[in-house]
Formats: sequence, C-alpha cells, structure tokens
Amino acid sequence: MPDTMTQPMGSDRRRGTLLVVDDEPEILTALEDLFEEDFRVHAARSGAEGLEVLRRAPDVDVIISDQRMPGMTGDAFLARAREISQAEALLLTGYAELDAVISAVNKGRIAFYAPKPWDPAALRAMVLSAMERHRLTRALETERALLRGLLDASSDPLSFKDRDGRFIRLNAAKAQALGGTVESLLGQRESTLLPPEPAAALVLAEQEVMRSGQGTDQTGQVPGEAGSRWVRVQRLPILGRDGQPTHLATIEHDLTVQRTLEERLRQAEKMQALGTMAGGVAHDFNNLLTAILGSLDLLLQSGTHDARGEMLLKTAITAAERGSSLTRRLLSFSRKRELQLRPADLNRMVQEMDALLSRSLGEQVTVRHTLGEHLWPALADQEQFALGLLNLCINSRDAMPDGGTITLSTRNVSVAEDEVPDLHPGDYVVLGVADTGTGMPPEVMAKAFEPFFTTKEVGKGTGLGLSMVYGLARQSGGTVTLDSQPGRGTLVEVYLPRSDWSGAPGQAPEGRAPACDSCRVLVVDDDAAVRGITTTFLNELGHSTLEAPDGAAALALLEGGERVDLLVTDVAMPGISGAELATQVRARWPDVPVLLLTGYADPSMQPEGFPVLRKPFRQTELARQVAAVLRRD
Repeated sequence: MPDTMTQPMGSDRRRGTLLVVDDEPEILTALEDLFEEDFRVHAARSGAEGLEVLRRAPDVDVIISDQRMPGMTGDAFLARAREISQAEALLLTGYAELDAVISAVNKGRIAFYAPKPWDPAALRAMVLSAMERHRLTRALETERALLRGLLDASSDPLSFKDRDGRFIRLNAAKAQALGGTVESLLGQRESTLLPPEPAAALVLAEQEVMRSGQGTDQTGQVPGEAGSRWVRVQRLPILGRDGQPTHLATIEHDLTVQRTLEERLRQAEKMQALGTMAGGVAHDFNNLLTAILGSLDLLLQSGTHDARGEMLLKTAITAAERGSSLTRRLLSFSRKRELQLRPADLNRMVQEMDALLSRSLGEQVTVRHTLGEHLWPALADQEQFALGLLNLCINSRDAMPDGGTITLSTRNVSVAEDEVPDLHPGDYVVLGVADTGTGMPPEVMAKAFEPFFTTKEVGKGTGLGLSMVYGLARQSGGTVTLDSQPGRGTLVEVYLPRSDWSGAPGQAPEGRAPACDSCRVLVVDDDAAVRGITTTFLNELGHSTLEAPDGAAALALLEGGERVDLLVTDVAMPGISGAELATQVRARWPDVPVLLLTGYADPSMQPEGFPVLRKPFRQTELARQVAAVLRRD
C-alpha cells in the first residue's frame, strides 16, 4: 500500500501529524478514518517504509505501529525510528506480548500501549495526549536551546540560582569571572567564592530580591586584576505558579569602557569651561600687566632713582614678567593661544635644553638621554615646547625629593585606530619624560591634567604644568599619556604629529628704522591704562599719537579727515572689535597699516594678514614691531 496522506482540514496550526504503520490495509484505512479530522496522516505498510516516511516528514508528532509485521517487528521499528524522530510512539498488538511491549518501552520509548481491537475513543484520547506531550517536549527543548544559546553567546556574565543562592545555570563568562568552570560551579553558592565583605553584600542583595519579588538594578565598582571595573548588575526574580519567587536570574554588564568615555567627556567639558574662564582671566590680567610693566619700564628708564630704587624696580619688573609667564600658561591650557607650529627636531631641542635643565633641576638630579635615531620632524611650537619640557622636568624633580634620574627619550611611532586614547591614527614623534620618583596613585592620576590641581604645598605649585603641556599637545594635534605607580616613578609621553613640511620657516626681519621719522599713530583700546602706556611708549619713540576708547570713535576720527600713518588697536573691545576695525580700515583706507594688540590671542578673533603683538609688552618690543609694520607697508 503506498504512502498516503489525508488532505488537511481546519487550521493546520492545530492539526498534528500522525504516522500509522501496519501491514494490514484494512487497519490502515480504519486508523486514517479515525484520525483524519485531527491529524495529517501518513500511512506505511512496513517498518522500512515507515522509516522512509520519517526521513521525508520530520515533523511527525505521533507514531502508531503494529507489533507483528513481516520483516521488522513494531518494537524494532520504533527503536530505529527513535534515531530519526523524537515523535511520541504508541504500540498496537493483537496479542499479549509483554516482552515486545517491554522492548518497545526500553528501545523505542513508547508512551502508550493499546491492544487490538481498540476502543476508538480510548485510542483517540491516547494519541491526542501523546501529541500534546510531544509538542510540550518540543517547546521545552526550544526553551532550553534558547537558554543555552543565550548563555553561550553572551559575553556578559549570566547566571540562574535557586532560592538558596546555588548556581543551577551559568555561562562561561560568569564562570571565568569567578575563576572556575561552568561544571565546577554548578551547585555552589557565589558568596562562598568572594571575600567576606562583598559576599555579605551579595547575600543581602539576593535575599531582598527573593523577599520582595522585585528586580534590582545596581551599578558599582568591583576589584579586578587590571584594576577596578564598573559593573551594572541586574537581579531578576523568577516567579512560580503561585506568584512567589522560586529562582533568581543575574545579568552583569561591564560598564568600564562606557564610564571611561563618559569621564573623558565630562573632563573635556570641564577643561573647556575652565579654559574659557582662564582665557578671560588671562586677557584681563594681561591688560593689568601691560599697565604695570609699562609704567615700571618707563620709570626705570627715567634715571630719577638711586641704586636701591633701581633694584626695587627691577624686582618689580621681574615679578610682572613672572605674571606674564603665568598668563601664557593659562592661555596655552585654554587653547586660546595661537601656536606657531613649525617642523622641529626634538632631538636637537632636547639637547639644547641641557644647560637650562642643569641650572633649574639642581645637582641631585641626573638627566639622561635616550634619543631615537632618524627621528622624524615633529609639528610643534618650539618656544612652547621648551616651556612644556621644562615644566615636565620640574615636576619630575619635585617628585624626587632625595634626588634621582630623569630620562628624556624620543622615538617615532605609527599609531593605529584606538591604540592611544583621543588620538587619530597616523605618524607621531613621542617625547618621553621618565623619573624615579614617588609615583602617583590612581586617584591622583585621574586628576593630573586638571588645571590648578596639585599635590604640592601651598605656594610651591600652580597646578598648571601638566594641564599646559596637555593643552599644547592637543592644540598641536597630539596628546599626552601618563603611566605611574606609587614607588615606581612616572612616565609622561607627549605625542606630536609628524611634520611633512620641508625647509625651515623664514626668520622675522629685525627692526630697522621706520618708514617715517615721526609717524602719526592712532591708538585704540578700551582700557585707559593700557592705552596710556601704549601712547607714552610711542611718544618716547618720537611718534605723535591720537587716542580712541573704542572702534566707533576711531572710525569717527578717520572719517573726520584725521591723517594717520599707523593704526594700533586692541583686539578684544566692546562694540566694534579690533578685528572688525582692522578689516574696515584696510577696506576704506588701504594705505594705513594696522598692528593688533591682544592679551587673549583667540585665533577666531584675529583676521588673517595682520601682525599681532602680545600683551604685556616692553617698549623695545613695541618699537621693533612698529618698525617692522611700517617697513612692510
């Protein structure tokens, strides 16, 4: 009899698939008639034919097989069928063959046994029950497969525990975090694998979830071999039929990278805010220093004081110049200073710093060089680089109160994507400053680049050294890394971009006699003290001056017909800024040269093509710049 199948009736999702195997055609027909309303029925006249059907139709839910069949008995067929299909099996027999039934139970794992002739209602109930068992088994296997897949595929530690906190399931990530294997940890309590304090906290957290039936979501730090890690732990109760928690699921997610990125963002925002503040303070302070330093300079040149007075004036000038140095650091940190980036030979610059470092660091400190060969030219502001290197070496000296060794090193390095935090891939020249000092604990390293943060005593450090170097490196297109451990010293590495420029920049021409012996100069500055010092400097140089407190007043003078040979204007002014004034003057009076004065040095505020003199300035610096501007004109 060929394999036949009844046409599906009703919803296929509710209908099962049945295989009936019997060597008597009449019995096959009777079974098909009995089950055609609830099943798609496959029929086979022998065990061999039944096996072929199972290979073609793996979705069979239930197998009904006769016991006595030529060629292959029912129990032997069901044993073979078990290798192909997980369908539930039912054995039919017309004889009380107990041995065959036992064999079918053991080998074919039959669910039911029915004698011939059968009771149609009872047989139908058996088959429907077998189908339900098969579907429940398959659903359970699917759930188990999904759970195994989740456990095996997840890189996050996952675990399931019973009410007593014993592991009943866990994945390899969780086992690895606890220093064991999945097999060795099953049945164990996690609390027994932890130190006393975190173990007690774990037990309390799990008991609270099981008591309340409410999940928790906690984030905290946990110790590890490579340092503390931020971990988010979710504990979820699994409820039984009575609605009470019977098991506990735990999901852990490592947030260390995310927290690090968030911290970098907060740090960047903090640095930007402090940088803006520092730039504003430096601007105002530079105006004060210009008035102070200019007045002291004029007083020193007057020659109306004795030796003691001259000494006091020089001391005051030195203090003012130190204040000027401090504002340069503030501007460098705030990235408000326009760096003069040029190709630089770091090896040569380090060697040229030897004499200055020797005087600055003292006899207890030894400076060694480990300079790389065939070093690429670096893109750097050489003046600021020297200042940054001096700051780093002074920091290292202060970290070695009993003396020690500072090693200055250089090397070429090609940085890959994400190899160095906050650094684009490419070629860089690295300057290293390593010391044998006290080192830094992690909490100090975390704040090392923050402006005004210092571990030195009051009056012995501004807290701007590292932040200034960091700002210079970032503004140059590089970065700074820090490696330090208490008792093992500190290594600071400054990454500067490789320069692809060729040749050296031309030197600015020295000041010569101006184009006119006595020029008429318009001085514009909203700060009266700075404006007064600037005009006094110019008057003593032999120039006549006009003054204007702002851009609008300066334009009014020019529009009124005042003839001027040079415009000297501050950059940052209310109303019309110096940059806007310079642009308008060049457009309307192109024969009038312009010199910009600034204590802020924000590149975005400076129009291109205008010379700039930084505040505070000495009279000689103003004279040289004015001469250069008039000569170029």
